[in-house]
Amino acid sequence: MCGRTACTLAPDELSRASRYRDRTGQRHRPRWKDGDTDKYRPSYNKSPQSFSPVLLSNRHFNKDAPVDECVLAAMRWGLVPAWFKENDPNKMQYNTSNCRSESLLEKKSYKDPLLKGQRCVILADGFYEWRRLEKEKQPFFIYFPQSQGGQVPSPQSTQEPKSDQDDSDWTGWRLLTIAGLFDSWTPPGGGEVLYTYTVITVDASPNLQSIHDRMPALLDGEDEVRRWLDFGEVKSLEAMKLLQPKSSLTFHPVSPLVNNSRNNSPECLQPVDPTVKKTIQPTASSKMMMSWLKTASPNKRKNPDEETTAKGPEGKLAAEKQTKPTGSLQQWLLGTGSSKKPKT
Repeated sequence: MCGRTACTLAPDELSRASRYRDRTGQRHRPRWKDGDTDKYRPSYNKSPQSFSPVLLSNRHFNKDAPVDECVLAAMRWGLVPAWFKENDPNKMQYNTSNCRSESLLEKKSYKDPLLKGQRCVILADGFYEWRRLEKEKQPFFIYFPQSQGGQVPSPQSTQEPKSDQDDSDWTGWRLLTIAGLFDSWTPPGGGEVLYTYTVITVDASPNLQSIHDRMPALLDGEDEVRRWLDFGEVKSLEAMKLLQPKSSLTFHPVSPLVNNSRNNSPECLQPVDPTVKKTIQPTASSKMMMSWLKTASPNKRKNPDEETTAKGPEGKLAAEKQTKPTGSLQQWLLGTGSSKKPKT
């Protein structure tokens, strides 16, 4: 399964990091679908019903566009079928955040989008999974291995910020490219179209089976991404052959902080030693000191839990809006830290 991801890049960084190849092998930088950069918020801890970036063919929005031309869009996690008759999409009675590759042609909710070519690629820094222990669960962060040179540009860099039209190669974090299906739903009484997606899952690869028996269906490389998205050239049954377990992943244990989806900070991703138990409780004096540090340092980012106590999808979205994660994922994993803020 896949019930939690992280995607910390700002919209313009995502565009640079998600270049794709067309049928001729030429690489392109996708633009965002109009208005969708306002819907997407970077987050260290994304859960279902939040909006995530997906890559898909522009033909789904513009009938005159080439099938192999791609765009970025912000879609809500958890597929709402086009035929759903309720006025409120939150009244869905079953979970559609994941769908098993083995049953894509068996369930109408997934069969219809699949046969219509409504395939998409969900973009993420990585995903979280929990290993069941005797009395508790240990979370892990799982992602593509990174190249030695793949570092997010330093916030201390003297270079000018990259523009939306910058064509230089992306040298930051390599994003996970996850196979998914999407659908568009319009309220029965009329209103704005809601685009939603589901993550396709397969049996876990051997190196992940000790954590969980399922994993997202990953598309490893630009050719697999192109074939999954090009529904004009690659028909549904052929595209399904791409849905295989991939062993090209690495992982590390992270703090139980990620267990609560309202926690949205770089600490969610940082490696921890699961054998070390924290037993020291904060004293009244230390609490006062922490409070003073927060108020005395104007550049100190507030704890997202103190920003909002709202629950549900709205509360999660509010937390994402308020924290505005930096996107300097690799620097945090390397322990160097960053005060960079995303470009929005």
